[in-house]
Amino acid sequence: MKKLYFIYNPHSGREQIRNKLSDILQIFSRAGYEVTVYPTRECKDATEKIEELSEDYDLVVCSGGDGTMDEVVEGMMRREQKIPIGYIPSGTINDFARSLKIPRDMKKAAQIAVCGKNFACDMGTFNKQHFVYIAAFGIFTDVAYSTKQNMKNVLGHMAYLLEGVKRLTNIPSYHMKFSSKEMTEEGDFIFGMVTNSRSVGGFKSIIGRKVQFDDGVFEITFIRTPKNPVELQEILGAIILKEIDSKYMYSFRTSQLLIEADTKVPWTLDGEFGGDCSSALIENHQKALEIKVNL
Repeated sequence: MKKLYFIYNPHSGREQIRNKLSDILQIFSRAGYEVTVYPTRECKDATEKIEELSEDYDLVVCSGGDGTMDEVVEGMMRREQKIPIGYIPSGTINDFARSLKIPRDMKKAAQIAVCGKNFACDMGTFNKQHFVYIAAFGIFTDVAYSTKQNMKNVLGHMAYLLEGVKRLTNIPSYHMKFSSKEMTEEGDFIFGMVTNSRSVGGFKSIIGRKVQFDDGVFEITFIRTPKNPVELQEILGAIILKEIDSKYMYSFRTSQLLIEADTKVPWTLDGEFGGDCSSALIENHQKALEIKVNL
């Protein structure tokens, strides 16, 4: 019998998995899997479990938000023998699942996790840390990890919006240089993101419509620091309209990017705090892991 390791975050989203757990396990069993179940207990718990997982498992399925998926990927990337990953999204935003068209319906997602096809997806490294779909700094990027879990559970997406409004009164700016084979620039920036996603913060197509998840390159967006409220309004308007304003924004694709700043910059990796650093090497690892997607 095939073996499946199911790891889930019981507190993710609105803890909805509690009412779906029996149905999910039945789907796994009907697909012919012997199932081991593990609910995570603390931060980075999933990374340790996946890294140490025995080699006789055929499939790993995780359920939680983007942060849980990020921990599972970190653990898997540390392994010599990689195992395909199924994903049942249960977080508040679920950008990665949106991008791969994995449904929010947990039973449908569970069916894809065991019966879908393997898709070899790009993964990223930020210095020595792995990330799935985004590395970012600047305005609003700390909203995901600074919003309290109980607020997310009660208010859902609105919790992020309420927390984000607070940032408009105190916008950080960083002087930095970014360089790649395709482009090199230096200046003051309020925001930057390196992505492999069609959805960021729950907003679709903000990166562009021609994103490929296995092409070996990231989509890069940097936004310059506005000099006055009028420029800030123009920048926010461009973001809302999902347009690139060349006066304030840089947008390009690359497989490797070096970022050097005058001061330490706080980074977000897949919605979780990624640390403070003044220098970051970001690299794309093409088709590094297999993710289960719909046929």
